[in-house]
Amino acid sequence: MPEPLSDALDRLRTLLLDQEKLVRAVASGRRRNAVPAVARAELKPVALRGQRRIQLTTSDGVRPTVRNLDGAYLSTVDELLAEPFGNWHVETADETVQLRVTKRGEAQVHRSAVARDPAAGVHDRPKEHLIPPDDPLFDVIGGNAAKRRQVDAFLRALDATVDRPAHVVDLGCGNAYLTFAAYRYLSERNPAVTVTGVDVREDQRDRNTALAQKLGWDNLRFTAASIASVRPEPEPDLVLALHACDTATDDALARAVEWNARWILAAPCCHHDVATQLRNRPGPLTRHGILRERFADVLTDALRAEILGRHGYRVEVVEFIDSAHTPRNALIKATYAGTATTGDLAAEWAVTPYLETLLTPPAP
Repeated sequence: MPEPLSDALDRLRTLLLDQEKLVRAVASGRRRNAVPAVARAELKPVALRGQRRIQLTTSDGVRPTVRNLDGAYLSTVDELLAEPFGNWHVETADETVQLRVTKRGEAQVHRSAVARDPAAGVHDRPKEHLIPPDDPLFDVIGGNAAKRRQVDAFLRALDATVDRPAHVVDLGCGNAYLTFAAYRYLSERNPAVTVTGVDVREDQRDRNTALAQKLGWDNLRFTAASIASVRPEPEPDLVLALHACDTATDDALARAVEWNARWILAAPCCHHDVATQLRNRPGPLTRHGILRERFADVLTDALRAEILGRHGYRVEVVEFIDSAHTPRNALIKATYAGTATTGDLAAEWAVTPYLETLLTPPAP
């Protein structure tokens, strides 16, 4: 239930001033009709010359500024609490507190106790979720427990693949559930990161833009365009394509190669193109419709991995979440390595992969 903002901030102040228990505090977003002096602020303890200090990192949306707080800590906390931030996330040794300021200027607060082994140190507890289930993000974009598990699984794959990308494009983003989660997670590691969600539908762009504005996330943007026509500026170093249907995944992979993206994460959806080409091919793998469709799933993603390898990418195809949550659970993870690999799986199966046609230069 909403509560008076002044009361919630007073309790937050008590948590922030207990420096011995503070693990991390992040202020971000903005309130309705108000803009804070900085886009984001983070407080966290650091060890300097063997002594514990609190470090403040702020960002203007372009570059971070870092300073260590000593005698100015109390006044700094009060200054931050006075800024019109829309969200606070505070972790202490005992609890995690999420505060979101509503449109009416009230506080929506979620609190959860820290579960840890009593024998372990305060900072040794494992982090169960990369974005906590009670994060204010989910109050805005919604989502049930199964969807949040999918978000967490995707973010773990993202975390294992990329290293502080600066510009991200999500092609065929739809309702952008994972786009919002990716921005939320990546912006904590690089406050200046920009994320652009692309979808052909204008109503999706309008909906997603409104949600991003509600969260106060200026660096998360949406555009209505086809994958083939979009021209992001600057070109992205990370390209996402999550559950784009059939050859739309190939369109996204081709654009990523064209942009020389350093990283690609693609979770393919249906695979009709190769399945259709296999229909008249004799043999036990293609004679029966259900086996042909399942084999086409495997062959299509194997072809995509091989083609990306020929363009200098190191590729893994992994299961990023249990199939009980979604049957479309394969994830293509590609990192540009600069060393091309060889292979001709397409000739072996007498098929023409759509991705290969997109990346083959026209004949002179």
